Amino acid sequence: MTKSWLWLALLLALPLAPAAAQQAAPVAEAPAPANRWITLGTRGGPIASATRSQPANLLLNAGRAYLVDVGDGTAGQLAKVGIPANRIDAVFVSHLHFDHTAGLAGLLGLRWQTNAANRLTIYGPPGTAQMVEGLLASMVPGTTAGYGVPGAPEADPRAQVEVIELRDGAGFDLDGMSVRARNNTHYSFAAGSDLAERFESLSFRFDLPNRSIVYTGDTGPSRAVEELASGADLLVAEMMDVEDTIANVRRNSPDLDPRVAAGMEQHLRTHHLLPKNVGELAARAGVKSVVVTHFVGAETGSPAHFDYLREIARHYAGPVVIADDLDGY
Repeated sequence: MTKSWLWLALLLALPLAPAAAQQAAPVAEAPAPANRWITLGTRGGPIASATRSQPANLLLNAGRAYLVDVGDGTAGQLAKVGIPANRIDAVFVSHLHFDHTAGLAGLLGLRWQTNAANRLTIYGPPGTAQMVEGLLASMVPGTTAGYGVPGAPEADPRAQVEVIELRDGAGFDLDGMSVRARNNTHYSFAAGSDLAERFESLSFRFDLPNRSIVYTGDTGPSRAVEELASGADLLVAEMMDVEDTIANVRRNSPDLDPRVAAGMEQHLRTHHLLPKNVGELAARAGVKSVVVTHFVGAETGSPAHFDYLREIARHYAGPVVIADDLDGY
């Protein structure tokens, strides 16, 4: 990589520098932002990382706090940014893979233990209600025993939760923002099949009073996502480094059946976004800036990140950064 490209990559990153970097120079009496997107967890599954948490994002808007996906470790990441579990107003689940949902059990349990006053609404694709019901059922022994105090009143965790399932094209207004969802290409079920009817993988668009944010969730190239992201101020896109991901899986599963590995690689290449795909999506949608998250590949600080940026920049001329956990935009 040439020095000139290195500086280009750094310059591209500057407009979207993480919140911590932006605060390096003190600013007196700077007004608090009306809204903020925080990448709580940027590591895609299925292998856990010692340095990055599983996929989760925090959207703050006009005093409200929403989670967009809730992977393992979400509650701990919330604590790092000073948001307790009982402050979350709603959860948006993109799809039902475990790396995007495993933190929901912890969130529900902590809210019950801390007597959360607000009712938590969970928005997600078909199957979300069944998943949440299973999590609530798993809480029954703990909530029944409580703290072992005879005669203590029981609090039903189901009373604290409402589930609203969404399908392709859903749209609604929530607390001063407009939310839209589109079914993407993360699943490959045959059109009209039972599984295609039962499950969808969603991308979300949040139109806030002063800007628009689109979250791809997990998806392959998708015209529906391009349409959803049209003209957005910020595109939060997943990205996959296939070779590094497969190598990581093989290290953790040395006896992996070659047929399983081949199927995994096909899924990664067709139902996730490669760096090239991220650039093409951003360019076709005409978005103003891009944050790359949910990437399974080289860890923070790796020179490979500049390779990712270079490949994206071949197709998209706007500012791009690769997110770390707890970055704010």
